[in-house]
Amino acid sequence: MKKITILFFFIIQFSFGNAMFWSKKGHRVVGQVAQEYLSRKAKREINKLLDNQSLASVSNFGDEIKADKRYKKFSAWHYVNFPADKKYTDVEPSKYGDIIIGIEKCINIVKDTKNSKDDRAFYLKMLIHLIGDLHQPMHVGRLEDKGGNDFQVHWFNKGTNLHKVWDSHLIENNGMSYTELSESLPKLNKEQRKKLQEGTIYDWVEESQDVANEIYSSVKVGEKLWYGYSYKWWGTVENQLQVGGLRLAKVLNTIF
Repeated sequence: MKKITILFFFIIQFSFGNAMFWSKKGHRVVGQVAQEYLSRKAKREINKLLDNQSLASVSNFGDEIKADKRYKKFSAWHYVNFPADKKYTDVEPSKYGDIIIGIEKCINIVKDTKNSKDDRAFYLKMLIHLIGDLHQPMHVGRLEDKGGNDFQVHWFNKGTNLHKVWDSHLIENNGMSYTELSESLPKLNKEQRKKLQEGTIYDWVEESQDVANEIYSSVKVGEKLWYGYSYKWWGTVENQLQVGGLRLAKVLNTIF
């Protein structure tokens, strides 16, 4: 199959400082969920690397460093855009990297005990963040609208874009703290959790793309989004946060 070069919207047009991600609250929920399902060994080793900081407390590290130009090279790791009718493995990765390349790089560095503690801790914090980003569907959005950033809508009569609706508006409109939101997620048994953790990051990126395609098909440019939109999609938000946390736990348990 003919390969198509992946392009990243913020490399083409957006500066590193303007990039958007899951809200701080969303990333903390992913970290909080993952913390609960870490193995004893993983928890012990992670505590050593992070100096006893929780996953939730470091989950926004990938966003926090964006103000420092020294880390601009990591900007391409937060996203990937590829055609809606293609799989990630059908396309040629960008020379700048992408979220899958970033996750794989982080895993390789963290699991290699020959690397310094500082390096392993840095890439562990990046990994925690990127697994969260992978489950924000618009991070696997369409190239032509820069992952929804050029898809203009109204949120309660205020102009915004579809990417930001999913980054922050839906979560912030809910009003709960990240701990309240974490505790309110559906209660799952061991079998259900194991089912959600199945697959690889290649499967997960395509799942996020499927959700993104559903989101695109459900709204029109310029549409006014109200309570009905939040009601319709809140279950998806909860699912993506919970699944992101469960899969982060799986990745970390596998590493350690």
